Amino acid sequence: MLIGTSLLMRRAWQEGLAVPAFNIPYLPMMEPVVRAVRDTQSFALIAVARLEWMKFEAGSPEAVRNEFERVKDDRYVRLHLDHVPVIDEDGLEVDYRRIIGKALDLGYQSVMVDGSRLSLDRNIAATREVAEMARTAGVPVEAELGAVLGHETGPLPPYEELFLSGRGFTDADEARRFVEETRVDWLSVAIGNIHGAISGAARRGSKIRARLNIDHLERIRQAAGIPLVLHGGTGIEKRCLLEAVRHGIAKINIGMAIRQPFEAVRADSVPRAQEAVYAATVRVIREELELEGSARRIDPGDTPG
Repeated sequence: MLIGTSLLMRRAWQEGLAVPAFNIPYLPMMEPVVRAVRDTQSFALIAVARLEWMKFEAGSPEAVRNEFERVKDDRYVRLHLDHVPVIDEDGLEVDYRRIIGKALDLGYQSVMVDGSRLSLDRNIAATREVAEMARTAGVPVEAELGAVLGHETGPLPPYEELFLSGRGFTDADEARRFVEETRVDWLSVAIGNIHGAISGAARRGSKIRARLNIDHLERIRQAAGIPLVLHGGTGIEKRCLLEAVRHGIAKINIGMAIRQPFEAVRADSVPRAQEAVYAATVRVIREELELEGSARRIDPGDTPG
């Protein structure tokens, strides 16, 4: 019997482990990611966000599901619908109910609604609606509170300025209310993380290793009482990532660390690009997150060894 994503995530959280969610903006990336997860005996989510079929080459929710069915190994991976915004990065309203409803019909094993650009009350209302819809299907829901920046167009303030000011950080008291009123399963938080390998640095052509406010994370952990999620995992100092897992982060989204190697080579050779993705995924699992063999701890009854 296939163990549900919600239970596996809760086991990871209780074991003090993180589950990486590898974002797939190009369909040929999926097979090497699944292969790397399997070969390292770890557990991961294969994630696709609306942005990745609208502005990259993930195709569609159906195309992603079909590719997942072709390459999956149920012992090690589950399919996750990542960011479906209520208001997107261009400020436009999104038919999020239809998109998430379709994903549930297609068999996605967890979904995310992102109302972080809304007021707190509207974010709660939208998330509660999706949580009720997904609960009927037995699927866990992730939501976001606070502002994990980076998807928006235009310049960002310097990273140090953002970090020291706490701009957009998730408020612990709001997190408590949000979880109580929505009954969401996982909560994406903002504690110094930014999408897109620290987008501001990428836009300026400089390199920054971001850090996280662990004290603030601990306050959120105590207030929320559910598995927490870190988006923008690429570009964060390793010591911060590992410390964050000890303070409640149970899911870490990884995008640029595997996307950039693929984009660097794909024009010359897709097979070579796929092998670059495989190597990058193994490196993240083994070296950055230290999760090799984690599947045995999360689901000891269904994995080899």
